[in-house]
Amino acid sequence: MAGTDFSTQLPDLLPRLWAFALRLAGNRHDAEDLVQHTCVRALERQHQLKADTSPLSWVFAIAHSIWLNEVRARGIRGRTNVAWDDALLEVVADPGARTPEKDVMNRQIIAAVARLPETQRSTLLLVAVEGLTYHEAAVALDVPIGTVMSRLARARRSIGALADEHRVSSPGSSNPHHREDEVA
Repeated sequence: MAGTDFSTQLPDLLPRLWAFALRLAGNRHDAEDLVQHTCVRALERQHQLKADTSPLSWVFAIAHSIWLNEVRARGIRGRTNVAWDDALLEVVADPGARTPEKDVMNRQIIAAVARLPETQRSTLLLVAVEGLTYHEAAVALDVPIGTVMSRLARARRSIGALADEHRVSSPGSSNPHHREDEVA
C-alpha cells in the first residue's frame, strides 16, 4: 500500500480509533495519548500495512499493542481496575434514547466489562463494540482465531454470571431460578 493511501485514510479511521482507545484506556487523558501514539506509529510504519489487511484492524492492532505496553509499564497484570466516568456513557449509549432504566443497565454492563481480564476485555471490545470479524480481531490482537473465540466465550460467560448474580440479588426477585423469558 502506498504511503499516501494510508495517510489519506487515517482521518476517516480516527472516530473509531478514538472510541476504541477511550474504551480501552477508560479515561480521556490516556485515550488521547493512546490515539496520538497510535497515529504516529502508524504513519511511521505505514509501509508495513499489507494490501490484504484492513487499515482499521491494523490501526487497532497498533493501539492494542501500545496499550498493552502501557499496562505492563504501570505494573498492572491480569486485570485493570478502570474507574469509570459516567460522562463516558455518551460514548456507549444513544443520548436521544436514554432512560433511567437504560442508564442503570449500561452502568452494569460497563462495570461487568471493566472487571474482565484485559485480554478478554480487549477482544470483546473489538468484536462486540467495534464490529470487527473474528479474523480481523485475531489479526489486531496477533492471536489465533480460536483464541479470539475462546476469549469471547469466557467474557460472555463472565458477564452473564454477573448479570445472573445481579438478578438474584435485586429486590423483588422472589424466585432466583425462575426466568421471565421461560414459559411456566
